[in-house]
Amino acid sequence: MSPERTARMSQIADMAHVRLSHLSRIAARLEGRGWIRRRPDPEDGRATLAVLTDDGWDKVVATAPGHVEEVRRLVFDNLSAAQVRQLQQIGHRVMEAVQPGRCPRLPPGTADGN
Repeated sequence: MSPERTARMSQIADMAHVRLSHLSRIAARLEGRGWIRRRPDPEDGRATLAVLTDDGWDKVVATAPGHVEEVRRLVFDNLSAAQVRQLQQIGHRVMEAVQPGRCPRLPPGTADGN
């Protein structure tokens, strides 16, 4: 979801909570499948950018519905409505801490949405 489907490998590693060396091994496999390509960052030659290819984007689009169904099955189907609301509130607080001002407001009637 990054502009031009491009992100620094170090940022991806941070988001995924993996070491850069581990991400590099994963990236090599994705590159082998034609889903990403890596290139030097033109703004900082020490950094490497990962670019999602058109084939990679097609894979994301094809995989998304099954991923959503699996998350729903594993997470939400095992929670009560009250627990889902709590999870929403927790997620909102975490996102607001990570990206202040960029997190959408909770709907009215939720604990933080008045």
